[in-house]
Parts: sequence; structure tokens; C-alpha cells
Amino acid sequence: MGAVTSSMAAKFAFFPPNPPSYGVVAEEGTGKLRMTGVAKKDNVDVLKVKTKRGNEIVAMYVKNPVAKLTMLYSHGNAADLGQMYDLFSELSIHLRVNMMGYDYSGYGQSTGKPSEQNTYADIEAVYNCLQESYGLKEEDIILYGQSVGSGPTLDLASRLSRLRAAVLHSPIMSGLRVMYPVKRTYWFDIYKNIDKIPLVQCPVLVIHGTADDVVDCSHGKQLWELCKEKYEPLWVQGGNHCDLELYPEYIKHLKKFIIAIEKSAHLINESMPSTNQTENTRNSVDCQPRESTYQREKSRSSTDQREKPRASIDQREKSVTSIDRREKSRKSMDYAEKANNNAEQPEKARNSIDRFGVIMRSAVLCNIDCFKPVGAKV
Repeated sequence: MGAVTSSMAAKFAFFPPNPPSYGVVAEEGTGKLRMTGVAKKDNVDVLKVKTKRGNEIVAMYVKNPVAKLTMLYSHGNAADLGQMYDLFSELSIHLRVNMMGYDYSGYGQSTGKPSEQNTYADIEAVYNCLQESYGLKEEDIILYGQSVGSGPTLDLASRLSRLRAAVLHSPIMSGLRVMYPVKRTYWFDIYKNIDKIPLVQCPVLVIHGTADDVVDCSHGKQLWELCKEKYEPLWVQGGNHCDLELYPEYIKHLKKFIIAIEKSAHLINESMPSTNQTENTRNSVDCQPRESTYQREKSRSSTDQREKPRASIDQREKSVTSIDRREKSRKSMDYAEKANNNAEQPEKARNSIDRFGVIMRSAVLCNIDCFKPVGAKV
């Protein structure tokens, strides 16, 4: 039965670029691996990781010295690491995270053949590598799944009780649901994300284009509705399946999400139960979902607003008691200087996002229509 499912998956879900867009060579003397066909960068590690199904997959780890979190990215079905190289580098800079990307079995320079079960083994092997080779904990990691990549992402996320967060980019409810409007899950379906999303304990951000003609936006919306801990979704108006990175709101919203996740660290540390307790809660029918990250953000903003009047009263009292006019004048000048500095910040942010868009326009993120059955016209 499992073999039949994997066979179906290989027929309509996987389209590795042929030939691969990059190669892997070992440097003379050091033996360190590097990718050919892309710009060499000192902050990028190239790895080969063994999976429990016997395949050797290629991964790349982009280091950011100021990063607190690491994003494990599962790409779409028509791309490989060479095509995603620039995107990973830019995301690492803009989001201030370490980035780990990998090629599924049969993609790029990874060995084996693409299949649903292989992708599950692939992401698990890379996740274990992050823990063993880079010393990361479960709560230091954000899983990111694009299109088909939402399958291995949600499979792993549904089994990790302390995962920091997950991002679903143009996700699918299941493989069969992309092609047919079925209302139930069949045994031969693949990537049954719709059944796994309620098991995910961490905050989930869903990003989907409203004009997606490959995976309808209803997939993203349905998955978001089923999330246990929702974060404010991003429905990109006019966005299609392979161009969401070109919209300014994409990087802005993603960055906002990462910042919110970083700020939630103290909440996680204070309320985190033991592993056994977490599993018991996860299996309990009566478990209550945690307050969503989105709601915590709104609550925190409300608290900040209440604090402002109190600060204002304190300032007025200090002004009444102060008799040094020169001090007041100096403070006024300092305030004006800060206002000028603040006015410069939006301009810097806008220029940074514009640069991101220019780089992404030159990247090849998807080279064919996804989920086309073999033999179908592209």
C-alpha cells in the first residue's frame, strides 16, 4: 500500500530540475565541500547528510552572526538548492536568522528517488544535523515549507512539541485535493496536511497568493482555520504560486513574524512543560489551545498604550519641579535629533526591501507548473 502511494507521488508531485543547477566538489587540502555554479560565500556550509532510508542528501547552512533562531526551509517541487541559493542568503540577512536548506532525495546532487516517504526522512535527517552538528535545540528552530515542502514541514512539525514556529508558503491540503475537489482523505492520497495541521503545537504563519492558479488560495485558508495557534496570515493580493517573494509585503510580514517569535521566548521558557507533559497534553482530547501569538502581540500593544499616559504624567511632574531652563533646552534639542534619526529609519527599511525585490526578480524559484501529472501539457 505504501509503495502504491509513493508511486503515485512520483508521478505527479515531483519535478526535480534536469540537469541540476549546481554541482558539489571538495576543496583541495581542506576537503571542505562547496557548491559550483553559485557565488562562493564564506558564511555558507555545504553538507552531505545520510537519511534513515539510505540516501545521501545535500544541504546548505547559511550562518548569520546575530541570529537567535534558525529556519529550516523545504523548497517547492520544481527547484533545487542552486536556484534557492540567493533567496536563502537574502532571507538570512533580512530576517536575521540562520538558514538551512536541503534538496530532497533525487533532487540536485542528492541521491535516491523522490517520494513522499523519502522527503519525510530527508527533513528528519537535516533536523537531526542541526541538533548534532550545530548544537541547536528544538525551540531554536522555525520550519518553513513552500508548496510541496509543506508536506515534510507539517509531518515533522506535528511530531515536535517544542518547535518554535512554522511557516507555510502556498501550502497544499493534500496532493489529491490540489487536482480534485475531494472532501475526504483517501488512503492513497499523499501529504495529508489537512489531517496533520491540528496536531501542530507551535505558532503557524500561512502565506498564500489570492491569484494562485496552481494551488488555490482556499488550501492556505483552510489550513489556517485548522491551526491550533494561529498567527495573522498573509493573503498576497494578486500573488501567484511562484512569485510571492517579489511582493514587498512578503518580506515585511515575514520579518514581523520572526520578531514576534523572538519576543515570545520568555513566555515559552516560563510556561514550557516537560516533554512527557507536552506529549500528554498533545494526546488529550480536552487540551486547550494556547493563546495565539497574534493575540499576545495585540495584548502587548494594548498594555504599552496604557503605560504611555502614566509616563506622560511622570514627565509633567519632572518638568514642574525642574528649574534649570538650560537642561530643558538641551532635552528639546536631543528630542529633535532623535526625531530626525527616526525619520531616516523608514527610508533605510524601504531601500532594504527594494533591494530584496530586485535580487528575487533575478532568481529562478520555479521553472514549471507544479502538480502537473506526467504527460500533461505544461
